[in-house]
Amino acid sequence: MAQLEHDLFLNDNRSNWVRLRTLVMLRWFAISGQIGAVVVALYLYQFTLPVGMIAIVIGLPVLMNLVSVFLFPENRRLTEGEADFMIGFDLLQLGLLLYLTGGLNNPFALLILAPVTVASTILPLRSTLILGAIALAIITLLRFQSLPILTPEGVPLILPDLFVFGFFLALVIGVVFLGIYARQVTQETLSMGEALVATQMALAREQKLTDLGGVVAAAAHELGTPLATIKLVSSELIDELDGEMKEDAMLIREQADRCRDILRSMGRAGKKDHLLRHAPIETVVHEASEPHLSRGKDVQFVVLPPDGSTARQPDIYRRPAVIHGIRNLVQNAVDFSIERVLIEVSWTDDIIAIQIKDDGQGFPSSVLGRIGDPFVRRRRTEVTRAQRPGYEGMGLGLFIAKTLLERSGAKLSFANGAARALSNKRGGAIVRLEWPRSAIEAKVETARGALGDNTQLT
Repeated sequence: MAQLEHDLFLNDNRSNWVRLRTLVMLRWFAISGQIGAVVVALYLYQFTLPVGMIAIVIGLPVLMNLVSVFLFPENRRLTEGEADFMIGFDLLQLGLLLYLTGGLNNPFALLILAPVTVASTILPLRSTLILGAIALAIITLLRFQSLPILTPEGVPLILPDLFVFGFFLALVIGVVFLGIYARQVTQETLSMGEALVATQMALAREQKLTDLGGVVAAAAHELGTPLATIKLVSSELIDELDGEMKEDAMLIREQADRCRDILRSMGRAGKKDHLLRHAPIETVVHEASEPHLSRGKDVQFVVLPPDGSTARQPDIYRRPAVIHGIRNLVQNAVDFSIERVLIEVSWTDDIIAIQIKDDGQGFPSSVLGRIGDPFVRRRRTEVTRAQRPGYEGMGLGLFIAKTLLERSGAKLSFANGAARALSNKRGGAIVRLEWPRSAIEAKVETARGALGDNTQLT
């Protein structure tokens, strides 16, 4: 799981999300808008503009699009450098066009926010900062230098200085705010998407393990008859043959017995065993915790039936999601415990609960309210590295556990215990899971079906 978290976290090359066709189409829309705005300004309002220079500036992205379409396939995924170049080109082209058409006196200067927003969603942080700096430099230049738009009477259209200064500040704030806002939302979506992929992978792996157990049990059941036949025939041959052929027949019978013993050890109950689907709650918790019981920590199990109750434990479905979720929580407790981990199983008439405690440092107060979010990270100290080598601390394991268990109907709560919870010195972390019995409990007639009529022994 730690390797999976590490691989997903490092896979942050988001520039290849965008196809060349997408940016080409956006540029065609921008070119159409620029041509339309110039035509309206010239023929409807009869403004005086440097038409020749404007035509050259608008022609540059047209030429860029044509070259891109003819030289590269439309479904080409852009590398980081290619995306930087294309968005940077759009920024410079728009800045030059605004310089020829009034600078910040032109209300269309607001469109300079678009390339920065696109960059913050598809490019790494370094590229986003570079393009953001270019946009701020263009806005600052346009604040002081631009060619004015002239009316038919030759009067330049110039806004009051206070208004231009306010527009300048609004654009600067817009570049910074929209860049941060779009990047934060995109990063959150990316993290959630990767975490959900990891959740599906973990659930699929656990499902394969469960299916494998059923296949093994079925194989043991189905191969029982041919192995018995081989043993029977080989026994008859032993009685009829002599010499080396008799020894070969004995070897066949021995190997048949060996195959039978191996299959019994792999799946004794056969494919109809209900334990493949249901088990008492304590058994399921033991199964989920088993990989972490021999890691040098004292893992204790306590079963707490209702007060005064002698009823047996409830049987629950052995769902891969539940087993994997509990296993992740136990792993987290064992990783961060000092000596002991306590797992309490309890139930009432309405709920089934599991509580996992450890004697470690507990959850950091800075992330206690965000536990269960993917990629919750904090800078690791040397002490943390010594306690859990190789752990990346991204919170993906807890996210997977929380997601799987909540889908099964559980409610999870995370807290830090008092000093008396497990030790006189440390409180440790406490994770509590609660299910409505109706959501997870297997029906009695299904979980522990009738064994049939008693037969008289003779």
